Amino acid sequence: QVHLVESGGGLVQPGGSLKLSCTASGSVYSIFVMKWYRQSPGNERELVAGITRGGSIEYGDSVKGRFTISRTDTKDTIYLQMNNLKPEDTAVYYCNARRYSNPNDDLWGRGTQVTVSS
Repeated sequence: QVHLVESGGGLVQPGGSLKLSCTASGSVYSIFVMKWYRQSPGNERELVAGITRGGSIEYGDSVKGRFTISRTDTKDTIYLQMNNLKPEDTAVYYCNARRYSNPNDDLWGRGTQVTVSS
């Protein structure tokens, strides 16, 4: 089993920065990719950024150049550094993981709210 817990959300003004964290516990060795998704009211959940166990990184088009995903050497925690935040970045941000044993089974954290407003 793998348990994901996000933290770091909050209220920030446009142009500001926030750093989110997601820590995995349990069978962390079984994870091959961890991602950040976000969802705002009335919209579908969208990919923000992802990092594989091998270190490959991808970003959603709307955050390229502003957000950076990283992780600890132990590979059990990922971060999302969000800079130059815009009101349209307001959403609940979810941590996602997939395991080698069941790559089609999405594991989710409970999410953390990010609100960008003046």
